[in-house]
Amino acid sequence: MSQSRKGEGAAPRGEKLQKVLARAGLGSRREMEAAIEAGRVQLNGRPAQIGDRAGARDQVELDGRTVQRIHRQPPRRVLLYNKPEGEVTARTDPEGRPTVFRRLPRTPGRWIAVGRLDLNSQGLLLFTNDGELANALMHPSQGVEREYACRIRGEVTPEMVQRLVDGVELDDGPAHFDVVESAMPVDDPGEGANAWFHVIVSEGRKREVRRLWESQGVAVSRLIRVRYGPVVMPRDLRRGKLRELDDAGKAALYEHVGLEPPPPTPRPPRRRRGRKRR
Repeated sequence: MSQSRKGEGAAPRGEKLQKVLARAGLGSRREMEAAIEAGRVQLNGRPAQIGDRAGARDQVELDGRTVQRIHRQPPRRVLLYNKPEGEVTARTDPEGRPTVFRRLPRTPGRWIAVGRLDLNSQGLLLFTNDGELANALMHPSQGVEREYACRIRGEVTPEMVQRLVDGVELDDGPAHFDVVESAMPVDDPGEGANAWFHVIVSEGRKREVRRLWESQGVAVSRLIRVRYGPVVMPRDLRRGKLRELDDAGKAALYEHVGLEPPPPTPRPPRRRRGRKRR
């Protein structure tokens, strides 16, 4: 009987390299696979290959820069931001307009904006340093709901609403609202034909909400994102302010897109009070 090979049947060592890179906030798994195939990734001094795994002692480089090792990977974080109008969802802007990234705290790796809000839109914007989570939340196959409050300029009829739910043809293909509901004003009563509606979409196409309404001959005079997946904008989060999602909120977000939640954030040890000397 031949001797079994060493390690046969043992669990594979480490995590897949593209997953390690995605977790470090450097891009989605698919983007990291492309980087490996392009020869941009080094593993322990040699060109990495698809199928390679990395453990705590392995040295990983992307484009010549060292990636934090597994045992030093930063905690996976999610930030909630109440974006005001007038900020662009980009790292830099050639016109010098303020960007949403200027307010973010420093973190190892990089912050990734989950979806976009255009210059004249406001409301909930998520940031994470976990590229895998960001990709899952934005990928059309997941169908993650985005809910918006819209103030509409022009008369909205039941027939228009039905067409928007059934689907209309836009310049980049058919689109529709999953839900259209009349809503109470967010913080502006509006006048005349300025009525508020809540709508839900399951895609993240550019200016999709505005273009859907415009297809019916009306315009969006105000657009506020109030929910992304299971995350609802906190009522007390003021415009231009950030808040970190707690462990329970993060777990719900990861589970919503079929990912394993990160371990709870360790709490700092309690400081012991010394006895007062008499």
